[in-house]
Amino acid sequence: MGKANADIRGIIPPMVTPFTEDGSVDYEAFREELDELIGLGVHGLAVGGSTGEGHTLSDEESLELTRVAIEAADGRVPVVAGIIVDSTQQAVKRGRALRGLDVAALQITPVHYLFTPDENAMYDYYATIAREVGTPIIIYNVVPWAYATPALLKKMISEIDEVIGVKQSSGDMHALAELMILLGDQGLVMAAVDDLLYPCFALGSHGAIAAILTAAPELCLTLWNAVQEGRSGDARDAHEKLLRVWLAINAPNLPARVKVAMRLQGRKGGLSRSPMPMPSADEERVIAKALAEAGI
Repeated sequence: MGKANADIRGIIPPMVTPFTEDGSVDYEAFREELDELIGLGVHGLAVGGSTGEGHTLSDEESLELTRVAIEAADGRVPVVAGIIVDSTQQAVKRGRALRGLDVAALQITPVHYLFTPDENAMYDYYATIAREVGTPIIIYNVVPWAYATPALLKKMISEIDEVIGVKQSSGDMHALAELMILLGDQGLVMAAVDDLLYPCFALGSHGAIAAILTAAPELCLTLWNAVQEGRSGDARDAHEKLLRVWLAINAPNLPARVKVAMRLQGRKGGLSRSPMPMPSADEERVIAKALAEAGI
């Protein structure tokens, strides 16, 4: 697999961060959900990503959430830690704080503030973090106005030792398909095209880190296993069921909708952090209907 970390593979749900009514992190609910997911057979966990509302977390919360996840996982699965910040300085600070923990990789977005860095600035951002932190990095290619092309991603993965791969998101399966060809076995390609995981897996992506995995983990495991074992009929069936769920949760308050999907399955996702709204009663009914139609 070349530079790719062999431990980071398969179904890696991006965990939600459960918040209480006063906006604090409910670490007990977080631990309970972590055990639930590992018990279902997931291959890894990601914390502090966009599904985990990582952009709302303080430095202290981000560190504690990762620490709790690694402690609770206790070596059973690898843990990927998210960093969503708006400057190189902030990213380096968070990355350094996490160095003492057994983090499999850092999942780092480009800056998400409303400006577009040029390719040199994007390259320097990741190169500096890599040099100053020294931990494996997965580029989370999701920010529309700070989007890395397949060619730039290949360059960073080829030239920056710590950059081991990319999480391809933004609904861009074309970029994922191109990356699979450009990289060969040189780096890790994780899918985050939630509604098209089936073709992503069929094209050879090393796995997925995507919100739909947290909303419907067992069905995503079914899809992954079916593709790996060449059972196309079962894979298509799982894909069609997952698409129903995705259409019900795909909205600007996606993390909050994932939490509702979890609650409807008896899992603890807590509340979203203000100002993100929780779904209305009508929206909850849509999610419940989609889960039922998917056999969940």
